[in-house]
Amino acid sequence: MTRVAVIVFPGSNCDADTLAAAREAGSDAYYVWHRDADLRHADVVILPGGFSYGDYLRSGAIARFSPIMSAVAAHARAGGPVLGICNGFQILCEAGLLPGGLMRNARLKFLSRPAWVRVETTGTPFTCLYDQGDVLEIPIAHGDGRYVVDERTAAELEASDRVVWRYVRDNPNGSTRDIAGVCNAGRNVVGIMPHPERRNAPILGGQDGARVFHAMEARHATQHAVDVRAVGDRHLRV
Repeated sequence: MTRVAVIVFPGSNCDADTLAAAREAGSDAYYVWHRDADLRHADVVILPGGFSYGDYLRSGAIARFSPIMSAVAAHARAGGPVLGICNGFQILCEAGLLPGGLMRNARLKFLSRPAWVRVETTGTPFTCLYDQGDVLEIPIAHGDGRYVVDERTAAELEASDRVVWRYVRDNPNGSTRDIAGVCNAGRNVVGIMPHPERRNAPILGGQDGARVFHAMEARHATQHAVDVRAVGDRHLRV
């Protein structure tokens, strides 16, 4: 069973939804308070949506200095999966774990409505159960959701298959190249603006976001099987 740490900051408001989605997928999910310094042996870390520190200064700008972020960064450097959703994406960019930044929406209005994204890559721990090209209906809820990055970095993201989700039908916030989510060079850190935890069950209108959370458990099961085989091989050699 995958251990999933859901980080809670002052102002987080999607932590309960995210915890429920991870548990529904079969994970052992639990909260970690931002002042803690220990992820408690987490396999996966999720930074949920909300308005950490009231979005003062800039969304995610204060949260990046929370004590727990040192542990999150160490987890990421060791190759551990990290997912940032909405405000979590903003925090990951502010912390330098993802390139670029999230700015005010192009029309300077808070948006809370369905959006449509296309899965651009399945090579991450959170998109591996999708097919490339899948179009998903996932809600958005943000005022600072416009992903901005210089053209050289944008070209690098495209060339290295690091654009995870891209808006289709329309670009709600004016993001560079319609980008709705990206990953780091190691492909273990992922940031997305839409909220998959808000569309992961029929009662929520659909299950388009469910595979984000089921992918964590599938990856863990696969890794466990690999580890078991490796142990068996060592015993055979002995």
